[in-house]
Amino acid sequence: MLKSMTGFGRAEQAVGDKTFQVDIKSLNGKQFELQLKLPAFLKPFEFSIRKLLSEKLGRGSLDCTISLKGTGNAKPVSINTDLAKAYYKALADLSEELNLDPSNILSTLVKLPEVITPTSDTLTDEEWQQFEKVILSAIDDLNGHRLNEGASLEEDLLLRIDNILKHQEEVIRLEPLRQVKIREGLTKLLEEQVGKENYDANRLEQELIYYIEKIDVSEEQVRLKNHCDYFKNILQEPEEGKGKKLSFILQEIGREINTTGSKAYDSTIQKCVVLMKDELEKAKEQVLNVL
Repeated sequence: MLKSMTGFGRAEQAVGDKTFQVDIKSLNGKQFELQLKLPAFLKPFEFSIRKLLSEKLGRGSLDCTISLKGTGNAKPVSINTDLAKAYYKALADLSEELNLDPSNILSTLVKLPEVITPTSDTLTDEEWQQFEKVILSAIDDLNGHRLNEGASLEEDLLLRIDNILKHQEEVIRLEPLRQVKIREGLTKLLEEQVGKENYDANRLEQELIYYIEKIDVSEEQVRLKNHCDYFKNILQEPEEGKGKKLSFILQEIGREINTTGSKAYDSTIQKCVVLMKDELEKAKEQVLNVL
């Protein structure tokens, strides 16, 4: 089963006298990229949080916000006076420059980041173990969304590969007819240009065999079928992290389709090639979201 890179997870739980809310949003990305927002007193655990998210979520562009929610209980807080003074000077200068009333600066100051923070400097080891479970719960919620989205991706990718195989069947059906058309066309051209009695039929037959072998696409069709079957087999494998492998297989599928088109010299087969390319591009767009 596939797992998408896109999804959203949330968990909320009390740890001691604090209530945490963890929100994780994930989008597709080539590598693991994390934007992490967390309260200042969790900074000592930032590396551990990043490592946990990386191990459990793999690649993707992630945005994780950890916020501390109030519980209704009075909690001691500390005021960063140096930071507040710096903010005040900048706001006062701006108020004077814009000719604004400075009386509301204080109410603005207390809302600015890191001016007022809980006095607890960090979590205890026991609280960290409890808080780790909150993060894991948010990760599980996100992975649930990823699996649901992955099921839709798998269904669509199977449809695209099946459509490519259907168009390939048409190419295989048309291939013998194409050879007949080429043979008849060259024979007719020679008869019109030099006359039926003025060319060597045996030499023409040899040249036709050489030419038809040169533009034969049977090998490409065998490889194309094998690549498509391999793609479908990979989809059914249980392990995660198949997105890059599936992308590589699609590149090989595209190579065989392109070679078929370059050898076709037949408008009907070229139409099939165009339709296969269209399905391939849709598959490539979808596989970008696969973990």
